[in-house]
Amino acid sequence: MPLTVAVQMDPLDTINIAGDSSFALMLAAQKRGHRLFHYTADRLNYSSGRVWARANPVTVEPVQGAHFHFEEPIALDLGGEADVVLMRQDPPFDLGYITATHLLERIADRTLVVNDPASVRNAPEKLWVLDYARFMPPTLVTRELDEARAFLAEHGEVVVKPLHGNGGKAIFHVRAGGENLSALIEVFNAAYREPHMVQAFLPAVAKGDKRIVLVDGEVAGAINRVPGQGEIRSNLAVGGSAEKTALTEREREICAVLAPELKRRGLLFVGIDVIGGEWLTEINVTSPTGIVAIERFDGSDVTGMIWDAIEAKVATRAGG
Repeated sequence: MPLTVAVQMDPLDTINIAGDSSFALMLAAQKRGHRLFHYTADRLNYSSGRVWARANPVTVEPVQGAHFHFEEPIALDLGGEADVVLMRQDPPFDLGYITATHLLERIADRTLVVNDPASVRNAPEKLWVLDYARFMPPTLVTRELDEARAFLAEHGEVVVKPLHGNGGKAIFHVRAGGENLSALIEVFNAAYREPHMVQAFLPAVAKGDKRIVLVDGEVAGAINRVPGQGEIRSNLAVGGSAEKTALTEREREICAVLAPELKRRGLLFVGIDVIGGEWLTEINVTSPTGIVAIERFDGSDVTGMIWDAIEAKVATRAGG
């Protein structure tokens, strides 16, 4: 059955379609006959019990620079006219993002929102992962320089990163001497009101940071992301490169432990990051990426798995 799909994401003219997971999902939806609408989160509105967006009907094609065509926008009632909302805008996970989850939560009993907005709001990627600390490297969350110094002294080398960052931005490697640690904490404290994350440095990151995608709790595929020359960051957005990979027994254990909670929370499309085959560092639920590279390297149909899961859930809601 054709679905009406509203995609809440960043402006389409800013994306690189060669690796964009949201665009891949839109292409797959269009091939299945679903009708697509696009809007940005700042076009969400509430009035008289309705949540609606000024949304453009859109068609897409895999040609960079000519990859989308908008029709005239309409006031799309997300709770009454849409079957599915894909919440795919990139962080920052700020008050604008949080407000969007509150508005979409108002329609979640009528329209399938992927991922579930309340669960996205309640599972910040570098905080919810603390529930699974037994799989994580040694981790400190703090704003205090003395605590960061003591942690560095204990572990020799550390990585400092913002608690709500994304895409590999503002990640710093601090070596044993810690000469720049005080200045770094000073800058972070000036830039962010929340605490920061400090983790023991894992030398295994030089061999890559594995992105594993789970669809409704099931492993859909994985890629290994290798840092570029002179980098510790392996994110593809900052120059990392992808390579084919397979899961270790430890990684399969991590996925098996996460699966029931992902399903319970309605987190249908999730990407987790694992270093060295054993250390869980993030559970990405806001706008996970990586499916284009996974499909290219291992031939899996991750987009198909996602749409199969979405269509099944919509049919169940409709009693079909």
